[in-house]
Amino acid sequence: MAWERAFTRLDALVADRPELSGWRSWLESTGLVRRLATTAGEARTLLDRLAAVLERLPSPGTPLGRLAAETCGDAHGLDEGRPLATLALSAARALSGLPYAGESGADARRSAWAAVGVHLDDLSSLVLCLGLPGDDRSPTGRMLSAARAAGEPCVLTLRQLRRHESPFPAGLVRICENPVVVAAAADELGASCPPLVCGGGRPSTAVWRLLDLLAAGGATFAHHGDFDWGGVAIAASVHERLGFVPWRFDAAAYQAVPSSTPLSGQARPTPWDPGLTVAMERRGVRVEEELVLAELIADLVPKRHGGHWM
Repeated sequence: MAWERAFTRLDALVADRPELSGWRSWLESTGLVRRLATTAGEARTLLDRLAAVLERLPSPGTPLGRLAAETCGDAHGLDEGRPLATLALSAARALSGLPYAGESGADARRSAWAAVGVHLDDLSSLVLCLGLPGDDRSPTGRMLSAARAAGEPCVLTLRQLRRHESPFPAGLVRICENPVVVAAAADELGASCPPLVCGGGRPSTAVWRLLDLLAAGGATFAHHGDFDWGGVAIAASVHERLGFVPWRFDAAAYQAVPSSTPLSGQARPTPWDPGLTVAMERRGVRVEEELVLAELIADLVPKRHGGHWM
């Protein structure tokens, strides 16, 4: 049957990518491809291009337009509203453990692509930080220094970070998942807040670029996030790439916070503390970062040791 043959290349790819098997079944059950392509011939062309895109994912640091140009010969082939973009975005969500249909809107689309390393452009990929030391060797370094002196959060674009080539030496850098932690730290601690970077959910290319510059400068990392499977997946990606010590992000910390919000989704390993996965599966509740905000801010207060502030 012509419609079955249209899926030949895509099915060969899915056979080697078990993480896409559920998504492939979802495509079949929803009839999405038949709604996007009017004939089997159109479907085959569309799905062959989709397979070419998926062969490149994840693709860290790749602009969306370049990915489209190199996989289907059209720099706008993955623009919002295009049939190929609809299918590719659902597959990107599948690769990231997100709902295949996902949320609508530019932010959700940007986050889904960022989860597989693709950014829409150098200005839409952002990172929020507070208390980073910066330097005087580039405009970006000077921006960070000025923001730190003022005790204000700083938002950097991927464009700025790509133009800053030297490492940022910063010592211990704490990583949080939600902007509310940065806002509260700025309100409570201002210029005395130690280095803090917000992943903003699944790290964007800009987040990775900043963390890589910090790591190159000798920084070590402490990580906190939401106690749900999405938060665990985010932490696992940071742990694999950079390593970290858990910042109130282990089994003991999870058990200590009251919560009745049900935990849903697929369990994921927590290599920094294998007992955390076990505890979350047994307890079955999620704990959002906002519930421990006071404790996180208390951890950021500079401590006095031997007559010196640390």
